[in-house]
Amino acid sequence: MDKHSIIYQITEAKVVAVIRGQDAEEAIQLSKAAVEGGIRAIELTYTTPQIEDVFKELQNTDALLGAGSVLDSETARHAILAGARFIVSPYFAEDVAMLCNRYGIPYMPGCMTIREMAMALEAGCDVLKLFPANHFEPSFIKSVNGPLPNVRIMPTGGINLDNMKEWLHAGAVATGIGSDLNKAYQSGGYEAVVELSKKYMQKSAE
Repeated sequence: MDKHSIIYQITEAKVVAVIRGQDAEEAIQLSKAAVEGGIRAIELTYTTPQIEDVFKELQNTDALLGAGSVLDSETARHAILAGARFIVSPYFAEDVAMLCNRYGIPYMPGCMTIREMAMALEAGCDVLKLFPANHFEPSFIKSVNGPLPNVRIMPTGGINLDNMKEWLHAGAVATGIGSDLNKAYQSGGYEAVVELSKKYMQKSAE
């Protein structure tokens, strides 16, 4: 699968589940529940212990697996070898961009300013993560697209069922969700995550 096919899948999916487990087993259960609920893009964060076990367990699902909280090129390479088809970080890291370009893997760095976004674009990043998105209004996307019309933004952080549609209508190509899934798992277990994931997919399709 080439870089542009992966980006197409992410933007078609509209929802990326950011999975941050207390351990590998929790991350596996969260991921499987999200997939069962219809979410097709899964970002496995490198803050989860034994994350390589999670990649291994999920290889046979039909989900598009990516890696999140990637802070350097060594971690990015580890993730790609583990099966990650896209790389996400909380900030722009030039060495990660170079490595991802080398392997034809989409890199979606967290950006908050026009300068960061311009640097990421110049480094070959096609989709930028607006993070943390809860510090911005959806109208920010239109403001950015004035001077930088080629920027495609995926807001992450503070996205929920109440505001996701507003972000998508404002021009977001996809949204990253995470804490809602964790809260659902803590309160209602596997089935609660399945049901919440279904609600997110229904909302994204409206």
